[in-house]
Amino acid sequence: MNAQRHHLPLIAAAILALLFALWAGLLRLGWTLPAFPSLALAHGPLMISGFLGVLIPLERAVAIRQKWMFAVPLAAAAGWISLLFAPPIGGALLILASLGALAILGVMAHREPHLHTLTMALGTLAWVIGNILWVSGAPIFQVVSWWMIFLILTIGGERIELNRVQKLPPAQLRVFSWIVATVLTGAILSIFDLNWGTRLIGFSNLALSLWFLKNDLAKHNLRHSLALTRYIAFCLFSGFIWLGIGGALQLYYGALYAGPLYDAALHAVFVGFVISMIFGHAPIIFPAILGKPIIFLHAFYVHLILLHTSLIVRVIGGLLGDQDLRRWGGLFNEVAILLFLGVTVYSILRRRE
Repeated sequence: MNAQRHHLPLIAAAILALLFALWAGLLRLGWTLPAFPSLALAHGPLMISGFLGVLIPLERAVAIRQKWMFAVPLAAAAGWISLLFAPPIGGALLILASLGALAILGVMAHREPHLHTLTMALGTLAWVIGNILWVSGAPIFQVVSWWMIFLILTIGGERIELNRVQKLPPAQLRVFSWIVATVLTGAILSIFDLNWGTRLIGFSNLALSLWFLKNDLAKHNLRHSLALTRYIAFCLFSGFIWLGIGGALQLYYGALYAGPLYDAALHAVFVGFVISMIFGHAPIIFPAILGKPIIFLHAFYVHLILLHTSLIVRVIGGLLGDQDLRRWGGLFNEVAILLFLGVTVYSILRRRE
């Protein structure tokens, strides 16, 4: 238990990064809130390299138990804090954190040279490239594809690992590998031709959505006898659908630089897919890090339903160019995330009756 308590400061740093990212997100949506100059521009880096850049390496460090690996989430935490007050230092630390995360994946791939570890390693490499491009001054609309691929391939690799119990046919795994290669090709192409690179990424995301809807365990667990397993399945299945929606929007619209359509296409993936995956994987990840189980509560469905309902409003607002719908949808996206945090903490602290 003492070891788990040592992880609490890093978990707190990740959650604080999330709260700052949500604050910045409201500013970008047009809500009038107190702020300081660099906050709104830091929304993406805070979410990707701050919140998830701390949690993902921390989970792996806890699992592998090599002391040097804990320096990676520590660097990410120091990086996002520095980013708010000394952006050059913050950027350098976040690049260092992503390189450290890639080193962790190197250890994992050496131990288990399988499709799932290679997929996660390629995703982490995308995080490194995205961070280098961002610190070098590339516009966010070019960088964001690399950050998106970091999360998609990280989640995709984890799902492949968890789906090994199904013993998927080799042909299906080859299809998955081709989709991974295609999405990475799209990211490289986007550096030279944003329009066609974005369309190729969108095609890949749509294909990956359909692949998971067909092959992932979530499809079978929607009617599982255990309530927590059913809840996780609903999180995952709905997230796969949003990945397809985001991919379809990218495929249809191609290059987007800013504005409501850009917001709709990105957040279909970053909120609809990634946050759904966080909701679904939290009952697995937090017990592993903290050494305490999560007790299932039916209240979990409240934040899940609110997330998807508000995201539908936000995306429709973006597609119609209705700023009010988009703003209110975005606001309740964040309410859903805050409810998730509150209910999850309550579930962890609640004693078994």
